[in-house]
Amino acid sequence: MDIEEKKEEGLTGIIEPVEIDHEMRTAYIDYSMSVIVSRALPDVRDGLKPVQRRVLFGMDGLGLSYSGPTRKCAKIVGEVLGKYHPHGDSSVYDALARLAQPWNQRYPMIFGQGNFGSMDGDPVAAMRYTEAKLQKMTDDVLADIDKNTVDMTLNFDDTEEEPTVLPTKAPLLLLNGSSGIAVGMATNMAPHNLGECCDAICAYIDNPDIDTDGLMQHIKGPDFPTGGIIMGVSGIKEAYETGRGKVVVRAKTDIEVADNGRETIVVSEIPYMVNKKEMIEKIGQMVEDKKIEGITYINDETSREGVRVVIRVKQGCNSNVVLNTLFKYTQLQSSFAFNNVALVKGRPRTLSLKDMIADFVDFRHDVIIRRTKFELDKAQKRAHILEGLLKAIDVIDEIIHIIRHSANVDEAKAELIEKYGDTFDAVELGKLAIDYSDGVVQVDDQVNADLVRYAQSENKPLIVHPQAEAEVKGLYADFYGKLLGE
Repeated sequence: MDIEEKKEEGLTGIIEPVEIDHEMRTAYIDYSMSVIVSRALPDVRDGLKPVQRRVLFGMDGLGLSYSGPTRKCAKIVGEVLGKYHPHGDSSVYDALARLAQPWNQRYPMIFGQGNFGSMDGDPVAAMRYTEAKLQKMTDDVLADIDKNTVDMTLNFDDTEEEPTVLPTKAPLLLLNGSSGIAVGMATNMAPHNLGECCDAICAYIDNPDIDTDGLMQHIKGPDFPTGGIIMGVSGIKEAYETGRGKVVVRAKTDIEVADNGRETIVVSEIPYMVNKKEMIEKIGQMVEDKKIEGITYINDETSREGVRVVIRVKQGCNSNVVLNTLFKYTQLQSSFAFNNVALVKGRPRTLSLKDMIADFVDFRHDVIIRRTKFELDKAQKRAHILEGLLKAIDVIDEIIHIIRHSANVDEAKAELIEKYGDTFDAVELGKLAIDYSDGVVQVDDQVNADLVRYAQSENKPLIVHPQAEAEVKGLYADFYGKLLGE
């Protein structure tokens, strides 16, 4: 008798000997797959991790459109935490904040109001102080989600539904990149320019056999939100072909010469993921330690207009020599290591540029087909109602006679269907009439409940005819006053 049979027979308290090696191996595999699939790696289709997807979906559910007002981040975090992501408020808020930071996201998905940190490493303010809403671009990420374009799944306690993926029109995996550490693997994907990605996708659709060189005619390389200059293309091509590679990124600098001949190095763009404050502090420390010669003054003059770090060079010193020394010893020159790992059909894969584009095109093809089927089905149901309406118009007098002389709605409906066929639905006909009306008056308590609820949901002027005749005059006066006012 195995353990399941013993349980079925009510034999409890049985200790089953197990091999510790097997248990440890099984537990570790379960844990690692949970981290890989449900936490750390993005999906190749929408380019989002589960927590990011839940934040955007939760904000959409709260009605936080780009055209509306912002709401407290504490409200958003509570919504996501309670319905979709029960893993602590810090993980949700950190994901929300990152999606709103323009130095981290090439195309931020969220508009943040308040202190959302800075590229100097300043912390985000507490969620009770900050507010947020969706960006305009996010409308295209969530477009048609209510048209059965993606699969929905139950949340952690089976009380709500959430999407397994968002039906995005934009290839977010390419646009914003991704970074994360899983178990036994990690991902580090670079952001790219929207226009270039769209051109490359169109080129792939026109020619599915296009190679990496062909795609690089459109996508020249990464487009980091903090700017910088990428040195060489060999690393880019290797990353696009194999999914792994490394590029060197330098800060964008200019040398300004004053009237007295003194030269100043001005930094206007810094490498991606570099903490500007720590970079400046390190330069200052190296100057103090005499590891870098020729610098008299350094100051951060960054404003809303953009990054501006001023490095004043000693009189008589060659600024190019100083600049090359800074590139060598400081984060004015940094590197970015590509590791294009994402989930494809629930499994982690290292992807080339063509793989990412092909998977996104396949996904959008599926989304468009599902949307079309949904809209076709809706149109066919509408046609069914209209067929009944056409029949009703032809015999309108007889229909009115049947309705007036029936004891109740069910009797009238049964007689109408018997006489004119099952394409006639009195309730649906009533809904159609409400669609084309300016207001609705309910004169009988026996009106179909579905019709009443439908009339209320349309937000049109609605009055319920009172029993007392004295109330009628004032009620109708308000009703028509509202109609005429609108």
